[in-house]
Amino acid sequence: MSDFFRKHSMITGTLLLTAAGFAVRILGFFYRIFLSRTIGAEGLGLYNLVHPLYGICFALCAGSIQTAISRCIAANLSRRKLFLRTGLMISLSIAVILAMILSAGSQFLADQILLESRCGEFLRLMALSIPFSAIHACVNGYYYGMQRTRVPAASQITEQLIRMGVVFLLVLFFQAEQIPITTELAVLGHLAGEAGSCFYAALTFLIFDHTVSSLCLPLTSPIVLSTLCAGRELMSMALPLMGNRLVLNLLSSAEAIWIPSRLVLSGLTSREAFELYGVLTGMALPFIFFPSAITNSMAVILLPAVAGAQADGREHHIREAVLTSLRYSLYMGILCIGVFTCFGDFLGNIVFHESSAGYFMKVLAWLCPFLYLATTTGSILNGLGKTSAVFLQNTAALSLRLAFVFFGIPRFGIHGCLWGMLASELFLSAMHLYTLKGLVSFSIQPWDMILKPTLYLLISVGICRYALPSVSWFHRFPAFFTVLIQIFLLPSCYIGLLALSHFSRQRTAALNS
Repeated sequence: MSDFFRKHSMITGTLLLTAAGFAVRILGFFYRIFLSRTIGAEGLGLYNLVHPLYGICFALCAGSIQTAISRCIAANLSRRKLFLRTGLMISLSIAVILAMILSAGSQFLADQILLESRCGEFLRLMALSIPFSAIHACVNGYYYGMQRTRVPAASQITEQLIRMGVVFLLVLFFQAEQIPITTELAVLGHLAGEAGSCFYAALTFLIFDHTVSSLCLPLTSPIVLSTLCAGRELMSMALPLMGNRLVLNLLSSAEAIWIPSRLVLSGLTSREAFELYGVLTGMALPFIFFPSAITNSMAVILLPAVAGAQADGREHHIREAVLTSLRYSLYMGILCIGVFTCFGDFLGNIVFHESSAGYFMKVLAWLCPFLYLATTTGSILNGLGKTSAVFLQNTAALSLRLAFVFFGIPRFGIHGCLWGMLASELFLSAMHLYTLKGLVSFSIQPWDMILKPTLYLLISVGICRYALPSVSWFHRFPAFFTVLIQIFLLPSCYIGLLALSHFSRQRTAALNS
């Protein structure tokens, strides 16, 4: 068994990141529940409104460079320290400049861009976290490139624990001192989490991957020349990704800004618009994105794995990675449709005491298969060097969503936004698959990937919703616990049926051989 996991680094890396992702999301649920009851739905809406500007800064100084470091190291392990050192120099320089700009222009951006003056003080605090994010991203890119996911996984959990701990302590302090609790509390938690995860990742590298001397070398001509060459390699990949993420974050920022203002045009007050936006982005969407811990982890591992396979000419490994990602993305997405359509109302009412959150979950459940497909196939395309295609397709998908927001919300209310999300993810996953089909020879197996899991889902729903309630002892539990049992039993039945089918197919193949 240990030999199997050593040989399948993509599986072990995905499992480790998935475990960390689930741990972070579980902690995040408790954190968001706490925030929703501390700063309210309107406070969550304001907090989510400032994040797109932070996302733009992160795209420029960290996210794209992290991906470039990961891919360059995967293709050339002997130069890994050089790529990390060069990436850190570039990323941190850009981060400091962006932090200064965001801090100096915070009130202008709040008034003129976000159209909400209360966000000015939040942006000033957000600016302080940008350099920490840059360092953290570069170190994570170093470990992703070597397919050593323990440090990135641990840093995710560290970040969430620090964020939650700081916010809980601040609430206790504010209550004791009778200080009003506002959205600033959540922003302070964000800053603390970014700083803590940065120090954890940096210290781990310095302790276990030699010392600071591996990054700080004398400025001799050969070292300067090698750094310039490494910088050219990194930026040749990072710049298209940077443009990609910048445009995407600009479009996402426009969406975040437009949704509350377009909701006002649909007939809501400003407070009602921010509350509804907070319910959607702070309550419903975290549930929808919760299972993406698996596909996001798979995507992070797929990029360097596919890049390394392409560099070595191992086409069959790329084909296997594509088929694996398609199969499990569809398995996950079909399961989530069943869970959220059956139990969305219960989750919204019990967890957040907000019925509209449950309604949003039931509608958005249908985007799960397309959302997970787009995540994994987009990562594979980036690993194959098709960053321009990914950029254009993401831009087109977000533009489609913006059209729904701008034209649909004033006429149809929040439904215009929900329909836009569904349409854009369907379009994006279809375009990614079309492009991937032209690069890698593979075939989608409708029975194995779509029809069979759909059948197993229907059987599982029948067992949980209809067969189980007919058992006499089931109704001895309180209603709350009976629904929880059904929620946990549905995916258990579904996964069990898929596992039985897989083992049966393997046994048949072994007998035939």
